[in-house]
Amino acid sequence: QNIHLVAKWLSSLEKKLEQHSEGSHQDFRVFISAEPAPCPESHVIPQGILENSIKITSEAPTGMHANLHRALDNFSQDTLEMCSQEKEFRSILFALCYFHAVVAERRKFGPQGWNRSYPFSTGDLTISISVLYNYLEASSKVPYDDLRYLVGEIMYGGHITDDWDRRLCKTYLEELIKPELLEGELCLAPGFPLPGNMDYNGYHQYIDDALPPESPHLYGLHPNAEIGFLTQRSEQLLRTVLELQPRHGSVGEGGVGTREETVQALLEEMLEKLTDEFNMAELMAKVEEKTPYAVVALQECERMNVLTAEIRRSLTELELGLKGELTMTTDMENLQNSLFLDMVPESWVKRSYPSTASLGSWFADLLARISELEAWTRDFSLPSTLWLGGFFNPQSILTAIMQTTARKNKWPLDKMTLHCDVTKKSREDFASAPRDGAYVHGLFMEGARWDAQTGVITDARLKELTPAMPVVFIRAIPADKQDTRGMYPCPLYKTRQRGPTYVWTFNLKTKENPSKWVLAGVALLLQI
Repeated sequence: QNIHLVAKWLSSLEKKLEQHSEGSHQDFRVFISAEPAPCPESHVIPQGILENSIKITSEAPTGMHANLHRALDNFSQDTLEMCSQEKEFRSILFALCYFHAVVAERRKFGPQGWNRSYPFSTGDLTISISVLYNYLEASSKVPYDDLRYLVGEIMYGGHITDDWDRRLCKTYLEELIKPELLEGELCLAPGFPLPGNMDYNGYHQYIDDALPPESPHLYGLHPNAEIGFLTQRSEQLLRTVLELQPRHGSVGEGGVGTREETVQALLEEMLEKLTDEFNMAELMAKVEEKTPYAVVALQECERMNVLTAEIRRSLTELELGLKGELTMTTDMENLQNSLFLDMVPESWVKRSYPSTASLGSWFADLLARISELEAWTRDFSLPSTLWLGGFFNPQSILTAIMQTTARKNKWPLDKMTLHCDVTKKSREDFASAPRDGAYVHGLFMEGARWDAQTGVITDARLKELTPAMPVVFIRAIPADKQDTRGMYPCPLYKTRQRGPTYVWTFNLKTKENPSKWVLAGVALLLQI
């Protein structure tokens, strides 16, 4: 609807309410319902109405306990009795209620829960139960595969846009909707067995009596997932408080001075530490053969030049503005605010790589990236171990590994894949690059850890949120030689935001069922 018309109508409503506030019937009430506004511009309800009304909000339930009760509330004793295969229908209905509660509540864990946020609704659950009813009435056997497909790929999967999230949804259903469910052997979560045949109130009572207390275990996640999301929430809150600080001088003149002095000092330090841009003509001349690796190095230097040129330009401009030699523009003020709040400025982010770091750590990281490139471009020989997280485009170097091997062995590039061996060593133990492929350092694991002794993924230690990986040996092999047994296909992301920062998939060895790591949201990260 048109927001201006609504605003206009609301102000006339406010006047009407004022007129009727006197002399009306004592039981006269006005009820208004509204959806949450998507942005501050849509906050158009007049203050008078807000101040004089009793406000009630309907919030989604939080926690597994409330979500499971809420899922079951969509049904009744009549629902439980409507199917001729009563035992099967009741068991699968309860398991689907648990599935619904898990997928809805898992989003509170941020990207480790779901890569993206989805509008799963009770409609998805009730339609799934109708499908279940129709299938059971039509067949004497329970069609598990069909049910999982319809629920996971269509009813719930219809919302899902990310392949890894699709895998997660599918894995939940494989673990919850299977024949063991009728044999009384299925646990919906550790310590929470699927209940036997009960009536409707009995199921509600069972949730109260048997569901373990709220914890990441109920979702298949490690307890660290909770620490991670609570820490991020606190950081967000503190950042908002910091941004709400007054920007101009109610602190007396001294306050403003210190703000500008802080920015001035930071700006001078950054300009002093920032190295010269790479001389591209000189580097091109130095390259004897344009190997795939050399091409990547040159592309990285070009992208670094674009970023450092913008940093130098904007800082120099702001310096002149602070001295009074240039008029301060909005861009310059935004840059000043970012520097003061320890945030990476907008114009730098646009030319940069995904990062969740504050400005101080981001700038130190930038200088480290530049020195890696300087070392590499001295003679363009591949470094003994590559810092994969130091690239603007990590995919390019991984593709270069495949191109190099393909050329050497005359293999077709589209029939190749990357094989990943986790070594037992750290970066200092390598003096030179391998004959084939590359050694890679600086990877971290979230959701689990790597056990170097046994060479498999294992449970994370409490409070170690993102343990470092040993050096990884990456080489290209023909796709048909890839062994996928006892492997967990592990996504690699640039940052903890996951989602769009996806880079590649590496198969990692596991003794346990790979589905455990899927539910735990296990991923490799290039920076933390």
